Amino acid sequence: METKTFLPSLEEKVAFLSRPENYPYSTRTVGKKQTHMSWVFLTDTHAWKLKKPVRFDHIDFSTPEARRRDSEAEIRLNGRLAPNVYQTVVPLTLGPGRRIQLNRIGIPVDWLVRMRRLPAGRMLDQAIADRTVSKEDLTNVGTLLTNFYLKAAPIPMTGQEYRARLTKELEISKYELMQEENGVPHQLVTPVLDRSLRVIAQHPEIFDDRVQAGKIIEGHGDLRPEHICLERPPVIIDCLEFDRDLRILDPASELTFLALECERLGAPDTGAFIFNVYREQTGDAPSESLLEFYRSYHASIRARLAIWHLKDHDDVAKWTTKAKTYLRLAA
Repeated sequence: METKTFLPSLEEKVAFLSRPENYPYSTRTVGKKQTHMSWVFLTDTHAWKLKKPVRFDHIDFSTPEARRRDSEAEIRLNGRLAPNVYQTVVPLTLGPGRRIQLNRIGIPVDWLVRMRRLPAGRMLDQAIADRTVSKEDLTNVGTLLTNFYLKAAPIPMTGQEYRARLTKELEISKYELMQEENGVPHQLVTPVLDRSLRVIAQHPEIFDDRVQAGKIIEGHGDLRPEHICLERPPVIIDCLEFDRDLRILDPASELTFLALECERLGAPDTGAFIFNVYREQTGDAPSESLLEFYRSYHASIRARLAIWHLKDHDDVAKWTTKAKTYLRLAA
């Protein structure tokens, strides 16, 4: 119990990890990025992820032990689409004199995921911006995802259970987005969310058909362009590791989400190309009505997640604008 008195703060950990001399591998600089749930430190050859001590509806990183378990799960799950990228879990320890140390003998106070650093210019979002994406790159990504989905075992559930999952996420999104303090106009929220909820209620067969066809599997869960590296072979990182329920999905839903994100970056043909690779290689041709639903569904979820960032960011205009952008895409 006495050790708790001397636990370093998150600010102390970030300051320590921001200095090049504190890493076991020589590095000239340390870049850093903050996300909703973690800090990522970029050295010359590696990326080091430190999870924040946060607690949300789907996440509990409030203790070092919880962060260690999640870090181990992150390495295991990302090995599916990014072998040879996620390497190990590294302890952050306290040595003599309450000195913070990385990967050295001492009292463990936190844990980091160590990854091979990927080339920034070959991440799909950056390649889209630089106009360096080739058809071969996209075919390789589509083939990687197709093989991943084909190997995944169908998740046992009923059509009603699948529809209930979708309904719950939409209702949560509507509630969050309708809060006055978030600054999102109700006329942007209500038509989009109500329309999606009506589709589930009035056309259950389009969802039940996917369940009966064995199309509900454990996927990546956060398939965005910034998580796809166009190495050869490509790798896909940052799967949604902290809640298995959020990885239970239809490949058509996940690929529609990727297409939506590519469209938001000004490259609608990119996501469509990857989806077509999947269609051609599997023969899976979901109905247009289902794909329209999935597009609106994911845009609504992303709008909700943008609003959640208001809890720990001062840039209200940025995140409110982002939420509005997604709702307009949904419409």
